[in-house]
Amino acid sequence: MMALVPPFACAALGEPESSVAGDVQQLKGSIKSTVRSNYRVHEIQLPSGTVLREFAAVNGNVFAVAWSGPAIPDLRQALGRYFDVYVKAAHEKQGGHHRHLLIEQSEFVMHSSGHMRAFSGRAYLPQALPPGTSAGEIR
Repeated sequence: MMALVPPFACAALGEPESSVAGDVQQLKGSIKSTVRSNYRVHEIQLPSGTVLREFAAVNGNVFAVAWSGPAIPDLRQALGRYFDVYVKAAHEKQGGHHRHLLIEQSEFVMHSSGHMRAFSGRAYLPQALPPGTSAGEIR
C-alpha cells in the first residue's frame, strides 16, 4: 500500500520545526500557521488535496502531526524515528493491512484510518505535549 502513496516531505515528529518552511516549498503547498497559547499549528494544503498539520511546541520541536485527505503523506518522513515503530505495529496488528490502526505506547501514540481517497490520522508524543494541551486537540 505504501508504494502506491506519493512521497511528501514534512517536519518529522520529535524534530525541530525549522524545516516547515522548506517543506512547503518542496511540497508546492500553501501554509497557514496558527498560534495557540502554548503551541503553533502549521497547516499545509498539498496539491493532492491532503491537509498536513504539524504541531510545534514553543521550544521549537514538533510534538504531533495529523493529516486528512485523499492521500496519505509520506509517513516515513512525517514520523521520523518513530516510523519503524509504526511499521512493526501495523504488521503485527493488521497483518500488513492499513484500514485502521491504533498504537498506544508510553512514548508514541498513533491513530490512522481510511480508505481510498479518504485517509486521516494523527501521531503524537505524549511526553512532549505542552502543558495544558490535551491529545484531543491534535486533529
